[in-house]
Formats: sequence, structure tokens, C-alpha cells
Amino acid sequence: MAEPLIELRAVTKRFPGMKALDGVDFQIFPAEIVCLAGENGSGKSTLIKIVSGVYDFDEGELLVDGKPVADFGPRAAIAAGIQVIYQDFSLFPSLTVAENLALNRLLSEGRTFVDPKRRRQLGAEALARLDVAIDLDATVGTLSTADRQIVAIARALMSDTRLLIMDEPTTALTGREVDRLFAIVREIQAKGIAVLFVSHKMREMLEISERITVFRNGRKVEEGPTGEFNEARITRAMTGHDIGHERHVWAGDDTEAPRLSVRGLSAGETVRGVDLDLHKGEIVGLSGLLGSGRTELAMALFGMEPHTGEIRLDGTPLRLASVQDAVAAGIAYVPEDRLSEGLFMRQPIARNVIASAIGRATRGPFLDGDRLNALAEQTVSDMRIATPDIDKHAGQLSGGNQQRVVIGRWLLTNPKVLILNGPTVGVDVGSKAEIHRRIRELAASTGLAVLMISDDVPELIQNCNRILLMHRGEIVDRLDARSVEEDDIHGRLKGLR
Repeated sequence: MAEPLIELRAVTKRFPGMKALDGVDFQIFPAEIVCLAGENGSGKSTLIKIVSGVYDFDEGELLVDGKPVADFGPRAAIAAGIQVIYQDFSLFPSLTVAENLALNRLLSEGRTFVDPKRRRQLGAEALARLDVAIDLDATVGTLSTADRQIVAIARALMSDTRLLIMDEPTTALTGREVDRLFAIVREIQAKGIAVLFVSHKMREMLEISERITVFRNGRKVEEGPTGEFNEARITRAMTGHDIGHERHVWAGDDTEAPRLSVRGLSAGETVRGVDLDLHKGEIVGLSGLLGSGRTELAMALFGMEPHTGEIRLDGTPLRLASVQDAVAAGIAYVPEDRLSEGLFMRQPIARNVIASAIGRATRGPFLDGDRLNALAEQTVSDMRIATPDIDKHAGQLSGGNQQRVVIGRWLLTNPKVLILNGPTVGVDVGSKAEIHRRIRELAASTGLAVLMISDDVPELIQNCNRILLMHRGEIVDRLDARSVEEDDIHGRLKGLR
């Protein structure tokens, strides 16, 4: 049997007050695809940073090609052929594709002047290795997430890469883009390169990997060939207990007047003549391919997109010319990107929580600190946000806890309609289950009507009463979530391409 490309033996990494890794053994062999699974805080990121030389470790041993290595820093990791693609891709958005691809090579060659011809040649060669076509003169900031990711992969492979580490690579990708990425990953493997694939999405782990390793609380708790795993086993290993996947049953009556009624809603060229009803306490799912118009529909309902058509809330016609109009009417919107649209990352949890309902924390014209703290503490309790105190900055929380802060903030506005756009993107399985529990509970107990927009088909099936499919600005399919199967929805979505 071949020597492992990288091996950790009994590695322990400590931070003040905690063990991030506790006696971990880990191996990855040449040209294999391994998935690393675990909840936020399980030790995945720490392992990645040790393997890539960013972190040193306190105990244990690291081996490359079977040989122990000391002082394994980033330069040594790169020299060993290890490259990491983080979630932000670490690209320069204001530079062109060719400039991003060629920059490191030109710097390593010690060139004083940039030769545009040489730059384009390097860029073209990098993309040719992946057999993809992207405009070399396009500014990276104008590319889709999927194309930016391909640029990052192409750049990583310009060196003598032997191990490519991909951290949550499918978080912002559509189903079609995930298929394209997986084809590229398999091509990389065929070239003899190993891939360490870090993901929260179990269906994808089972599809792309040959071996799965699961971490919990800094320890490796499960490992084996992918064929020995299913979603239930991965979930149990990640959380330490079983998480139910029973379907939510709405107890309402769809013959009653809807809470939200939309007729003939159009917004530019992206939303065309949409009819939609949401009843009290009902959770309705909405899915569709990239460019289907689903986010634009959500933004129109939240007063962020100029639109025509009729919108009624509890029978009353609404004019939604602004976000303020929507909030005043009782509509709340949790956006798709919590980092750039949903949170003030450098502000405390308390201020984030109260941002959309500031009037509830004022006394006359002044902010009342006691009221603010009481509301923040109540939200932390209700949403089960894991934090030592409400003064901790939102950027210091895990992805799941950040999402709970965003949802909790909007719940403080006492909405009648809640629009959730990608409610559990980048969230681990435990936090996902907790977010789902809270949304179901609120819908059932308060009559909150929920529009859940998601690419995660199991999420829609488990939580929704009905599922709508959108294509080219129109709702083209309406499904009963109580009886539809996952493969059926995937098949219908593929048929829309």
C-alpha cells in the first residue's frame, strides 16, 4: 500500500481554555477524495490549518510522504504540494482573471515588469488544465460564484499541487454548478491529485468522496469508506445523537383566506406574473435554478424591487415601495448572504439583534440599555444562540449561531410573514435542525406564514406544506410536500435547464 501523502499522528492543538484537536490521527493518500465532516467547532478548520502549515501543534507528529516534518509552516506546505481554497477564494476582485491566475507565478519568477502576453499565456494554460472557458479579460468581481471558484482552483493547480483542500466549496452553488464542480474534482483526481473536501452537505459527501472522516469536539469519531455511510450515520457521528427527518404536517386549512395573497406580480424581466398564497401558520417552499427569479421575487415582496401587481396581507392591499413599508406591514426578510447583507460583523450580538426593531429598545428619543439587553437576552434564549454573553461580536460566532441572530432579529419585529432565503446555507446539521424546529414552532404557535427559499431539497420536503418551482420568472410547478419525493424534485429541476 502507498505511503500516505499527509499523516497526522496523535496531534493535539490547544487554545486558551480549550482543546481544538485532541490526539487526532488522520491520513490522506495520493489521488483520493476524502470528505471531512463535523459541526462548527468540531476541529475541522484547525486540522486544515495544521495540514496547510498555518498552525503549529502542541503534541503529536506530522509526516509528509512517510517522513516526520518539523517546523511545518505555510512555505513548507506549499513546497509539499498542499493548496487550500477557502470559502472567500482569496482572489483580487478588481483584477482580471488573467491577472489573478498569473500573479503568483510572475512574483515567484521575480519579474520586475509585467508582460501582458506572458500573463495571458499563463492564464490560458491554467484554465486549459481544467478544460474550462472563462474570459481572461473579465474582472473577477463580475464573475459568478461558480466561475470565481474555478479561477481559484485553476490558480491553485498552477503550482505542483499534490493535495487540494476545499473548504465548503458548494455553499453558494446551484445544483447545476455543483455537478460542474464535481466533474472538475474528478478530473483533478485523475491527474493524481488528492482532494480533501470539507462540507456540511451529506448528500454531496456521499456522492463525491471515497472515504469519510467525522470529527466531534476535537476528536475523530468515525472514519471509513463512503459506502459504509448513510446520512443517518454521518448525522449521528457529528452530533452524538439521532436527528429526526420526519415531515412537518401543517394543521391549517387552505380553504381559509390566505394571510398573504399575491396576484400578477412582476418585477422587471426577472419576475413575471407570479400568483402566490401563504396561509396562517403555513411554510411554503420555493426553489429554482440560478436566474429563476426567486430572490428577485423575495426582494419585491420586501419592498426592495420595483414591481407591479397586487399584494394583500390579511385582505388589505399593500403598497410596498420600500423596506420600511414592508416592515410596517408585517413582512420580514432574512437574506441569502448573512455576512454581507444580514449582520454587522464587528458589532455585538445585542446591537445586531435589536437593529430591525430599534423602537422596542428606546425610551423617548433615547436608547434604553436595559431594554436592549433584555430583548437581546430573550432572543439568545429563544433562538438557543450559543454565546457566553450578548457583547460578543457577531463575527465571532459560528455560521449556525450567526444565522440564528439574523432570524431572531426579524422575529423581534413580530412579523406576520417571514421570507427565508437560504435559511441554513453553510450551517451544520445540528444548527440546521434547531433553526427548523424554531421556525416550525413559531408558524404553529403564532400563525406566522413562511416562504422558505432553498436549494436544499430535503430541507423543503421536511419543513414545507407545499413546494413551488420557479423558472425564468414564473412559477412552473406546485407540489404537495407531504407526498413528493426528493428524486422527483431533483428530476423536475434538471428538466428546467
